[in-house]
Amino acid sequence: MQKLFPGKLYHLKEKNTFVSWTCKTCKPAPFVDVNGVEGDQMFPYSNGVATRLLANIDYADSKGNQFKILAFNHSVHDEDGLQTGRFSGGLLGLAKFAKNGNVWEMKSFQPGVAAFGAFAQCPTPKLLQIGEDQFAFTISHINGGAGGPYEGYLYLVAGFDGKYQPIMEVNEYQLTNVASIKWTGSYKVVDDAAKKHFRDIIVKTNGSYNKDAKAEDEFEATLPVEIAEMAKTKKQFDFEIERRFSFKGKFYKMIDKPTVKFSNVK
Repeated sequence: MQKLFPGKLYHLKEKNTFVSWTCKTCKPAPFVDVNGVEGDQMFPYSNGVATRLLANIDYADSKGNQFKILAFNHSVHDEDGLQTGRFSGGLLGLAKFAKNGNVWEMKSFQPGVAAFGAFAQCPTPKLLQIGEDQFAFTISHINGGAGGPYEGYLYLVAGFDGKYQPIMEVNEYQLTNVASIKWTGSYKVVDDAAKKHFRDIIVKTNGSYNKDAKAEDEFEATLPVEIAEMAKTKKQFDFEIERRFSFKGKFYKMIDKPTVKFSNVK
């Protein structure tokens, strides 16, 4: 990490380790912050950058070739190691290595991709195979105002057009911090031999609704359209919403209509 981002190494308490660096010759460029509140992030930051190792991901392809992805989190440098800003995401950076004999050779290096998460902390990316020897990363981004609903989105980051970039955004993936309704998401890649790359992805949302608990909610949550009518006439139910996403041109888009199943209706 220090070879990629030369700077001063900090070892603070509670495993707060990061490299602080500046690049006087770099021209800051805009990177999307998916929070959409404070606009794009101009990186490298003018007041210095704190870079932390976010994940060390190992995988192999069908031929046995071994790869390693180092994921980094960038935030504005703070001497106390603080990461602040409710609606400021942590900027994700990626470096890919391939094993050649006993040596790991760097194949690609992208210091900045996009910013996700809250308080300048990007959620840990998770490896996902989306095609024949094609690997991508999912990021579960969740954020919200103090006391209000925490709304979650699912993002897929993959190599496309010569760089890593978000190629899928799924809203209504998670919801917490609300008494009357909650839901969680899951995903799977469709095993379709007809599609060599960018296979379809199915996203399921499982949740529960209880009208009597609305009195405990400080803020009201927006219900998914698929369950809104049921909530008008029923006091309580569980639900499962299934959506299918297919790669179209440069981005995954939802195809067909979502399906919904209800249970424990009262």
